[in-house]
Amino acid sequence: MIPEEKIQSLKKEYSELKKDIYDVSKMSDKRYYSKISRRFKELEEILNFYSSIQELKETIADHNKLINEESDFELINLAKEENEELEKELQIKSDNLKELLTPKDPNDEKDAIVEIRAGTGGDEAALFVADLYRMYTYFAEKQGWKLTEISSNPTGVGGFKEIIFSLSGENVYGTMRFESGVHRVQRIPETESQGRVHTSAISVAVLPEADDIDIEINEKDLKIDVYRSTGHGGQSVNTTDSAVRITHIPSGLVVTCQDEKSQLKNKHKAMKVLRSRLLDIEISKQEAEISNSRKLQVGTGDRSAKIRTYNFPQSRVTDHRINLTSYKLNQIMIGELDEFIDALKLAYKNEKLKCG
Repeated sequence: MIPEEKIQSLKKEYSELKKDIYDVSKMSDKRYYSKISRRFKELEEILNFYSSIQELKETIADHNKLINEESDFELINLAKEENEELEKELQIKSDNLKELLTPKDPNDEKDAIVEIRAGTGGDEAALFVADLYRMYTYFAEKQGWKLTEISSNPTGVGGFKEIIFSLSGENVYGTMRFESGVHRVQRIPETESQGRVHTSAISVAVLPEADDIDIEINEKDLKIDVYRSTGHGGQSVNTTDSAVRITHIPSGLVVTCQDEKSQLKNKHKAMKVLRSRLLDIEISKQEAEISNSRKLQVGTGDRSAKIRTYNFPQSRVTDHRINLTSYKLNQIMIGELDEFIDALKLAYKNEKLKCG
């Protein structure tokens, strides 16, 4: 049942937004205009669906009238057959409309910052950080997103203790958010002479990229240190104090960046990460409250939870949250993540609908 009051309210909002969309004076504020343009398109899609549903209902009603009043059996049977098809179409469109009317998370459209860190497993964990970074790089290319490395801490064996990068494009956070958590790898390291399978773990954190309006940071709450950048093995990356360490005193968060030769660029990147971590803390608090009251399992973003295992000997990848297993490990490692991403999105949506 589609709530008529809701539709009338959306029609009113649509009419008001239409005035702003065509108001030249509003176009100078790019952020505001971008926001109302997105909302205008959402409302247009909803109202178009609603109109097509009303047309289907009217056609079905006309056919029912013909069935009740007509004496020609051939026409009656034809109307009944058409109504069967129209009823199916009506059900699909009604379900689609219900989905469109389900409130969307405003953070889903944001860009994202991804942090991958080695956990247990030494060099093998660091190598798997590099593997996952490569996997997400391929996935980003397939999505048409832009990937920008923010900072990294490479090891001597071709891996990373930590790598942080940003992804920008369409619906990035809404697509990547379910990658947060502990990823476990089971494989035989190249250095293992006995051929034994080792288990290592790394953590992935996906943060929605925060705008200035999302998180306000008081300069008095920051302790900013600058120092000389150094690379792996202690060699100097450059001869100026370009590396930046920012400590957010109230939360205790510390962000460092030394990848750029410019101190200003490093500070800008570090502030971007800090802002996103602070927003992520706020979102995590909200999601913890929701998951406690509604028992949502998929979208809680618990960073300590083991979410996925990559078993190389068996070419198997298992997502433990939705009990989904794929034997296409090689394809997955080159960015073919759609099967998992789509299944996780669907599971999360179904949980939200069940929990109300």
